[in-house]
Amino acid sequence: MQLSATPYEERLTAPRSWWLMSVLVGVSLALIVLPFGTLPMLGALAAGTAAAAVVASSYGSVRIRVVGGSLIAGEAKIPVTALGETEILDPEEARAWRTHKADTRAFLLLRAYIPTALRVEVTDPEDPTPYLYLSTREPEALAEAIKAAKAA
Repeated sequence: MQLSATPYEERLTAPRSWWLMSVLVGVSLALIVLPFGTLPMLGALAAGTAAAAVVASSYGSVRIRVVGGSLIAGEAKIPVTALGETEILDPEEARAWRTHKADTRAFLLLRAYIPTALRVEVTDPEDPTPYLYLSTREPEALAEAIKAAKAA
């Protein structure tokens, strides 16, 4: 197996505001159990914050990688030979492809807190997916990595 010329990896982490919301969930839960005493309140604070942080972390742990001649986006793994043209989407175009231009058969790795995206055509005739919509903070670098992997 030949590795791509420029390996690419990006983790779509949750924004900082989500971590603040995790603390606020813990505080809210602590206030709810406050009438039961200090110890239950501290336990609710810790448990609520931890549970909300686990949810934020798991949602933000998705990765996009171009390695070994494949594009791996979340749980999808597609060989770069089955990919066609890439289109870098600015925030306005990304919103359009998430809404009125979207195809229900498309693979969407969508994170609403990331304004830019990359749209990649799928050229495999056996695959009914017309394109991949990948939320990414670095669409230019991802497009270059796909192009380099196809050339390798």
